[in-house]
Formats: sequence, structure tokens, C-alpha cells
Amino acid sequence: MTDAAPTPAAPAARAAGETPFEAVPAEAQPLDVNQDRQWATVAHLGGVVGSLPSYVIHRVFGDRGPFTAQESREALNFTLLPSVVVLAGIALSLVPVIGWIFSVVAAVTWLWLAIASVVAGVKVNRGEPHQYRGNTHLYDRLTTSRG
Repeated sequence: MTDAAPTPAAPAARAAGETPFEAVPAEAQPLDVNQDRQWATVAHLGGVVGSLPSYVIHRVFGDRGPFTAQESREALNFTLLPSVVVLAGIALSLVPVIGWIFSVVAAVTWLWLAIASVVAGVKVNRGEPHQYRGNTHLYDRLTTSRG
């Protein structure tokens, strides 16, 4: 499994029928092409539930695969603003008399976000990069203003 030399206890453990413990390297391995495409697809499809899946994928797998880094960032940039709109709409739907308007806005925004995310996920699963129409690149703006 690794190039590490076996420990002195390894022959005794093998004789006793036990499997010796072998260390695994602490650094993450690069993604192969199929895994890279898989995580890029999941980043877009995660837009159905908001921006959190694409953020987590971007932070965890972004430095392990170039396609995943590119597509998870694109998905995060696109889903961040609609996710905020949906959450605000849900919170404001509790306002008496006019709350139904915010409920409708939240529902329509979520429906639009879900459809766009699925379309992007299907395209990325074919190995084609996807750019959303009307992408505000909000995450890029927020991260560059801090740094």
C-alpha cells in the first residue's frame, strides 16, 4: 500500500493471522478524470439545495482537480445570491398580510435555481464546462474584497 518499511511487529502479526497497520499519507491525492468530473457534477447538482454543497466541494476538492475547482467555483458564484434570496423570502414570509408575496418569490427563485443547477449538472457530467447566464460572481467579489 505504501513504500514504508514494515514494522518489526509485522512478521509476528502476519504469523498470528492479523493484518498489520500501514500508514496512509496525510496529503490528499489528486482526483482522476472520472472523479474530477463526478465532483464537478455534484457541485452543480447541489445547487438544488443551495450554495452550501458547492462551497464544501470547492473547499475540500478544489485543489485536487482542475475541473472540480473551476466548476465548483462557477456553481458557488451562481447559487450564492439566489440562496440568500430564498432564505430571505422564507424569513419574510412570516410577515402578516404581505408574507405570501415573499413566499412566492422564494418558491420561484428556488425553482429557477433548481432547473438551472440540473441543466448545468447534466452538461458538466458530459465533460463540458458550464457558465451560467446572469452569474453575478458574488463569491468572487466577496473574497477579493477581503483579501
